[in-house]
Amino acid sequence: MGLFTWDAKRPLDIVLLGRIAIDFNPVDYFHTLAESTTFRKYLGGSPANIAVGMARLGHKVGFIGKISDDRFGDYVQNFFENEGIDVSHVTRDQSGASLGLTFTEILSRDTSSILMYREGAADLKLCPADVDEDYIASAKMLLLSGTALAQSPSREATLKAKVLAHKTGTPIVFDADYRAYTWVNDEEAALYMHLCAQGADILMGSRGEFDRMEALAGLDGTDEASARYWLGRGARMLIIKHGKRGSAAYTPKGVYQVKPFPVEALKSFGGGDGYGSAFLHGLLTGLSVKQALELGTASASMLVASHACSQDMPDRAQLDAFIKEKKAQYGEHVTGPDNE
Repeated sequence: MGLFTWDAKRPLDIVLLGRIAIDFNPVDYFHTLAESTTFRKYLGGSPANIAVGMARLGHKVGFIGKISDDRFGDYVQNFFENEGIDVSHVTRDQSGASLGLTFTEILSRDTSSILMYREGAADLKLCPADVDEDYIASAKMLLLSGTALAQSPSREATLKAKVLAHKTGTPIVFDADYRAYTWVNDEEAALYMHLCAQGADILMGSRGEFDRMEALAGLDGTDEASARYWLGRGARMLIIKHGKRGSAAYTPKGVYQVKPFPVEALKSFGGGDGYGSAFLHGLLTGLSVKQALELGTASASMLVASHACSQDMPDRAQLDAFIKEKKAQYGEHVTGPDNE
């Protein structure tokens, strides 16, 4: 018996809640934003990217979100629909809010930065009334994003979804997705991220994001302390990312260490969303933890080597071909216990 069992009677594999935005990535590489003149437009936002990744991997995906009532809103809704993502619970804001815009700066293959415009963002207008119990109960898992906690009423909508997931027995994935410029202050971020992480089944984030959500707990900032704390409070898995050094998955059965597959990177962002979608795909399809992590790290490596995030999410055949090629060159990339 694995760590997770999924209710086969539920029609959706996953429902995600949170940020839908637009990314503008420069085409004239390795220049500052001040020097860049040409950009390509993509659907963005971490939960939106993960939704696309999981749809590409063959899953039935739903989304709870708020978008702008304008042409950019049309763009992201059409993108979702073309990927087969259910948009019945993606609603239009009527207050005049705009989609969040992200301009990325690719200075080198190893150095990137992000400039976000998030003032009055439509995704943060999501209300508790937009969160429906039956919709959450129709999914095998629910993914909540930390960015959705940054402001009201999206904060309350997210916490309502968490309560309803517990009520309906829907496993929760909490993706920290911390963006400092969205929050009023560090204290609010620490409080609400910690609150949402309590009771989640799977926690995903960078080492820095775990430090943020644990700020009130007085931990020592190590992966081992995080694992003891959250597994001791009912979590079934932690994914802690360390960038180029790889990542670690902690479960009650032990720790799995994961190395990135070597690639010639184009940018240093986007890999986490590819990782999340492919890893959750592995769990939902009954793969072992090792196999799921292998898929996740492969997708992350592919995404940092490509220009886009959502647009370049791989399907399963592409992932399998990439893994086969890289393992022939570099060997295994996941170590951990075999008693899964």
